Amino acid sequence: MKTLIVGLGNPGKKYEKTRHNVGFRVIDELEKSFDFSSTSLGINAQDKNIIFLKPDNFMNNSGNVVREYLAYEKIPTSNLIVIHDDIDLLFGDVRVSKDSSSAGHKGVQSIIDTLGTKDFTRIRIGIKQETERKQETEKFVLENFTKDEEKQLPEIIKKAVGLIPRPLS
Repeated sequence: MKTLIVGLGNPGKKYEKTRHNVGFRVIDELEKSFDFSSTSLGINAQDKNIIFLKPDNFMNNSGNVVREYLAYEKIPTSNLIVIHDDIDLLFGDVRVSKDSSSAGHKGVQSIIDTLGTKDFTRIRIGIKQETERKQETEKFVLENFTKDEEKQLPEIIKKAVGLIPRPLS
């Protein structure tokens, strides 16, 4: 059975290093660790049983792209893994959840609304700072990681990659 692994983020150079794009960065690392031979426009990579996807639309509209891939590849939602930032988890925390609400994450909510179900796995990567921030969530998630956070990200991304079950079948 195939598995679709989706990293959430926003397309474009402007967003590459933002907190909201950590899902894309995990997909980049997964592609290296699974040693795929090809990539299609940098958006997805395929193996016989695994499809990595970085949607090429903005995060808040992720649901349609995910639905299209699931339908085209005949993948049940139970074989969907979505990787995304989580403002409710402290920076560095990585958690797996299944069949849970979006907790206000608009990209995840788009997927839930479009699919009509929460029956999929999420890998949530904490981006919350220990000190109280004085700005809106939408602005915060679209800021680049700090220099100190960037230094820590490789280990956090490896932790997230380690949560992907192998071999996928």
